Amino acid sequence: MSSAPQENDKKLLVGKINGFFGLQGWVKVFSYTKPRSNILNYSPWSIKIDGSFQTIDITNGREQSKTIVAHIKDVDNREDSQKFIGHNIFIDKKQLPELQDGKYYWHELIGFNVINKDQEKLGIVDYFVETGSNNVLVVKGKKEHWIPYIEPFLVSIDSKNQVILVDWDKDF
Repeated sequence: MSSAPQENDKKLLVGKINGFFGLQGWVKVFSYTKPRSNILNYSPWSIKIDGSFQTIDITNGREQSKTIVAHIKDVDNREDSQKFIGHNIFIDKKQLPELQDGKYYWHELIGFNVINKDQEKLGIVDYFVETGSNNVLVVKGKKEHWIPYIEPFLVSIDSKNQVILVDWDKDF
C-alpha cells in the first residue's frame, strides 16, 4: 500500500468512511494509519463536503474484526450517516504527536530532492511503498528509483534544505 495523496499542507489524509455499521449511525472506516486503529486517536476529523472542510467529532470507535468502526457525534441512525459514506477523512497535521529529532512522518518528506553520494540528482520523493520487510522511497526523476528506506541506502536527511542523501547508483 502506498501513502495516500495529500490534499493540502495543513491537512493529512488518514482514511475514508466506506460503509454503514449497524443501525445506530456508526460507520465503517478504512484507515491509512499504522496500526489501523491509530485513526481513532484523532478527533475531530475533517471531511470535505461541497469543496470545503467540515469538522466531525468522533464519540466512540473500535476495531471490529478486520475493520474500524466509529460513531460520529449527533449521527444516530443509518439515514444520518448516509451523507458521510465515501468521504475521505483528514486531520490537521498539528494533531500529530511531535517526533524526536531525526524522525519524520512520510508526508513531511514528499517533494524532497534526492541526491546520491556522487551529487547526482535522482529526482524528488513522490511517495512511499510498504513492502512488508521494509519501506521504499519512490523517487521520480529522469527515471523512477525505488530506494529502500533503511541504512545503508539512506545516508542523511537535511530537512532545512529538503534534501535526502542516498547511497544509490543513478542507473539502478
